[in-house]
Parts: sequence; C-alpha cells; structure tokens
Amino acid sequence: MSGLTRRRFLASSSAAAAGLAAGPWVGKSWAQGGPIKIGVLLPYSGVYAVLGESITQAMELVFAREGGMVAGRKIELIKEDSEAKPPVGVRKADKLIDSDKVDLLTGPVHSGVLAGIRDKVHNTKTILIVSNAGADQISRERCSRWIFRTSFSNWQPCQPMGGWVAKNVAKEVFQIAPNYQAGKDMMAAFRETFLPAGGKVIAEDYPKLGETDYAPFITKIKQSGAKAVFAFFSGSDAVNFVKQYDQFGLKQTIKLTGAGFLTEPDVLPAQGQSALGVITGHFYTPLLDNPVNQRFVREFKEKYNKSTDGFACQGYDTAEVIVRALKGVNGNTQDKMKLVEAIAKVEFDSPRGRFRFDPKTQNVIQPFIYVREVKEVAGGLNNVVIDRIADVRDPGTGCTLPV
Repeated sequence: MSGLTRRRFLASSSAAAAGLAAGPWVGKSWAQGGPIKIGVLLPYSGVYAVLGESITQAMELVFAREGGMVAGRKIELIKEDSEAKPPVGVRKADKLIDSDKVDLLTGPVHSGVLAGIRDKVHNTKTILIVSNAGADQISRERCSRWIFRTSFSNWQPCQPMGGWVAKNVAKEVFQIAPNYQAGKDMMAAFRETFLPAGGKVIAEDYPKLGETDYAPFITKIKQSGAKAVFAFFSGSDAVNFVKQYDQFGLKQTIKLTGAGFLTEPDVLPAQGQSALGVITGHFYTPLLDNPVNQRFVREFKEKYNKSTDGFACQGYDTAEVIVRALKGVNGNTQDKMKLVEAIAKVEFDSPRGRFRFDPKTQNVIQPFIYVREVKEVAGGLNNVVIDRIADVRDPGTGCTLPV
C-alpha cells in the first residue's frame, strides 16, 4: 500500500464536469468552487499498514457512491504514509496543512501520532476527523473544538470488558499490550471495572510495537499462575501474538481475551485456528444484522474481495460524516466554524448502529460494545456476538472545547 501515498482519488472527468455544471458554484472563480481537499494521514507501510488500507478503502467506497463529488465539488484525497511513527506523522501533517492546505484532515492510526499533531491542528484551526487513533486525552484534557473522533477512545472497548471478564472468565488476569499510549490506555481502562469486580492483575507486560518474538512474554504468562490474559495487539502484532500463544500451548489452559483489534477480520485469515475461542470486546463485527451493514459487507466484498472489519467501519463512518456535513453547509469549507457545527450535528445509521457524537467530547458514542468470540461460521472464522453493553460514552466531562 505504500504506493498509495500521494495518489489522489478523483471522480472521472465526465462525472466531475456534470456535477460542477449542476452545482451551486457555477460561475465562481474563487477557491470555494475548487476541489475539496481531504488530507489522509494513515500508515500504508509497517505493522499497521493493513489498518490504513481498510480505512482508506471504505472511505473511497462511500465517496464513490457520491460520484466523487459533494455539493458540486470534487472530493480529492491527498494520502500520506505516517508509517505509524510519530516523527513521520508530525512531518506529514505539517505538509498537508501548510503546503497542501487541505480543507479537512483525517487519520491517524497511532495514538502517538495523534498526540504529536494535536497542537498543530488546534492552533491552525484545521478540522481533524480522527478515523482510528484512540488516545483518551483527545476526548479529555487535550480536546479541541476542531477535533472529532469517529472511531473510539481507547477506553471504550476495554472498560466494559473488565467486569465482564471477572464475572464470566477469570479473576486472575495477566495483561499485555504494546509499549505505547494506546496499550497503556487500554490496560488501564480494563482495570477500571475488573478490579472492583474482584479481579486481580497477576502481572502486566509491554513489548515494543512491532515485536516478532513473543516467546519471553508468553513464558512469563505461563509461569505467572494467571487464569486468563487480557491483551491488546493489532495488525501484524496481533497475528504473531495469537499464533505464538497457541504454538506455545497456552490456548487450552489460559483463556485469551482482549480488545477487539486482537481478532479483527484483517488478521483472522493469518491467525487461522489459533484464534478460535478468543473473546474480545469491540463496537463492530461483520455479522451485525442490520440493513446498512449488510449492504456495506456486500459492496466492500464486491469491490475489494475481502471482509469488512472495524477499521473499514471507521473509514465508512468518517466519509459519511464528511459527506453529510459538507452537504449541510452546501460545500462551503471557507467558514470553518459553520462546518464544525455541521459535523457536530451529523447523525445516521452506520454499519455499527446509530452513529452520533457526544457533544461533551466530540467522540463517537458507541451504540454497543459487543462481546465477541471467534467461532466457525459459514464462510470461515468470524467474531460471533455473545453479549453486548449499550451506549458506551467516553467519560470525558470537563472539556470546554476552546476555539
């Protein structure tokens, strides 16, 4: 996917001409009639490349439904590879904002990248729609009037799982996650409900992001006396950890649970039978039985020949928010505050359920966090819902959302 960097998604010239002819900006010579430039800051290489790919593909699917245009203006995606590295992400964000002068910015995946670009986004009044990175602080002490999140806060998929695991799986748990902000956030969120439910964290460990040999960590788990593991890994890290967990013989004796990213459809084919029985919490599964998701799953499969996953759902919702907000202001990207107000009001039926923002945090309210177990179903392995927790909002309350 690294070849996608800087490639631009444009509607066909004929469709574009037809749309402009019919649009409200006919005769305008000023910039408002030009393309709507959306900066896409996602990883297209490295451990999280598959995440960036899924998010981008779903965005393109939604924009293609619109004919590549909104309110008579072309949609132009300017893609930059963050490599899931904060210094690279900061540099690429600077380029998108200062040189490309994007109207909107979306991404990133890595919480460290999000933390690194936050002040630049806020100080330049660049509208950022976060399509993955879950850093809790962005919905709390470092929130901004210019930042919305369509994905999740790191707290959301993990906090409900603490009490559930204590009640239904085990009260002695080993925690493990990559050594960066998202990993620390998710493990802390799990403990918020796990400890009050009588749970005990036997030990915790934080391998480096991109680790390939988990043998030393799995040995610690085996020797710890824990009855279950709660883990967060994603992308190739999730593949390596789940397969090695099984290969070292822990799967049958120490139940593996975690944040939903551990067994998303982007990694399930590579994990194979090693993922069978793993229990995770997430806001999405391709098996959700609603008309919007059924159409999304079908169209995504037809276009890309693969399953949807939570990352694709995030891309879908990000693009829907952008389309609906732009229609609400008739394509006007010059008045940023009006566009911000239009984004805040967006509400629609998403593949995950009813999508809406929490006005306190500008973070998505999860209709449900689904407790899912990997099972054999028609078509192979998938995440089957076995329980659910409704209306999960990030607890951020004190943000005044300053301009």
